[in-house]
Amino acid sequence: MRARDAAGRPVPLGSPDAVEPVPEEPLPPYEALALARQLLEQGRPFFAHDVLEARWKAAPAEERDLWQGLAQVCVGLTHLQRGNAVGGERLLLRGAGRLEEYAGPSYGVDVPAVVRAARAGGPVWL
Repeated sequence: MRARDAAGRPVPLGSPDAVEPVPEEPLPPYEALALARQLLEQGRPFFAHDVLEARWKAAPAEERDLWQGLAQVCVGLTHLQRGNAVGGERLLLRGAGRLEEYAGPSYGVDVPAVVRAARAGGPVWL
């Protein structure tokens, strides 16, 4: 695993800018959301995306749109954090579109609020 800074950019091993990595294995839904929320509060949407992406890939088919949409929103926030407004907006809208169509379990996520915030360009809280 590569060392990364808080914005998810690679840094040399041992760099003082390196932050703690997140688990690579999928967490159970509520644990994944709790960690993703914590990471967003810390200004680490890149890592929130990693947590949500792992959950998305392990989720049952009927839940994948939720996890993929949330992961895309976090990638959009990462792009905005790194100064890529166009890429950030595209991914926020893509994630919002996926979430708008989702009708399965939400594990306590206010999906319509996430969609509204993503369409408005953030900030987004799960």
